Parts: sequence; C-alpha cells; structure tokens
Amino acid sequence: MNFQLDLIQDKIEFFEAYDLKTLEKKINTQIEHNKAILLQVHQVSHQMITDENGKPYYSAVVHFKAKK
Repeated sequence: MNFQLDLIQDKIEFFEAYDLKTLEKKINTQIEHNKAILLQVHQVSHQMITDENGKPYYSAVVHFKAKK
C-alpha cells in the first residue's frame, strides 16, 4: 500500500448569514481550523443584499493559501 501526502496550497470557502456578527463568527472559526492545516487568509471578499422581506443578507468568500 502506497500513501502520498500532499499539502493543500489553495482553498476557497463561502460563508453566509443574516447578520455580521454570525458571519464573522463563522469565518473566525474556519480560520482557526485552517491554521491546523497550515493555511492562512489571503483575501476576503464580501457582499450584502436584501432578501425578499427586506432583511439584509451577508455573504463572504475567503481565499486561504498555504503558509510559506
């Protein structure tokens, strides 16, 4: 049996929530998880829209890259 281990170089994750506090908590939790596999935040992009009820809806894309 042959095992080959490769490091993850890039990882993109998507997050969404109805308030900024929840969105931030989700992102921070995932940042801590990704530190364990030697990834750090490279770029963050976010948007806010209103749903059909006029309630704000937040989304974010976080690009993680391997630490050098």
